Amino acid sequence: MLKKISVLAFCAVSSFAMHNAEININDTDLEIGAQFDMGQFNDAIEPETMFLGAKFLNGDESNSDTKIHLDPFYEVSFLSMNAIGNKGMSLGMGVKVNHTKKFTALPLGLEASYILPFQDLVPMRLHASLYFAPRSLAFSDGDSYLEYRLDYNVAIIPHGNLVVGYRHMDTNYKTVDCNYNASLYFGFKIGF
Repeated sequence: MLKKISVLAFCAVSSFAMHNAEININDTDLEIGAQFDMGQFNDAIEPETMFLGAKFLNGDESNSDTKIHLDPFYEVSFLSMNAIGNKGMSLGMGVKVNHTKKFTALPLGLEASYILPFQDLVPMRLHASLYFAPRSLAFSDGDSYLEYRLDYNVAIIPHGNLVVGYRHMDTNYKTVDCNYNASLYFGFKIGF
């Protein structure tokens, strides 16, 4: 029993604890991100529950439904995430500020993380997120925003995860709907 608890604690630490930096790539896209555990800075906040993050995505037209030049995509995020029970499930709510040269949105979203139960072999987890901004939360030339992601994380070293995932991001403008990026990716997530 103690072994299972310690393995679950290790997996939770590998999943979100501390701060983390991530790089995701495929043939044409580059995504770089960082997430900071606010509980590490403030004693009034429980560690591993509130996160402040930032991402940069340099998307390519080959993973978009538009054939025009895509501007780089910037994101600042806030996430509150808590464990539900003791079976490895965590749920969270978040808000982001997304920006390109002509598009800005403030999507609200939900995230879920599940630590897979066969941790004796290799610690693994699934993570899913869904963010949406209707017209009332879209600015500049934006009309709406939709993003969903699913990724699979494998802890290959302490605080080091291999990530394989899929992202779908729609930046809909007032004049045209645009799938900014829909692609598979792989990368690394390092906790520090």
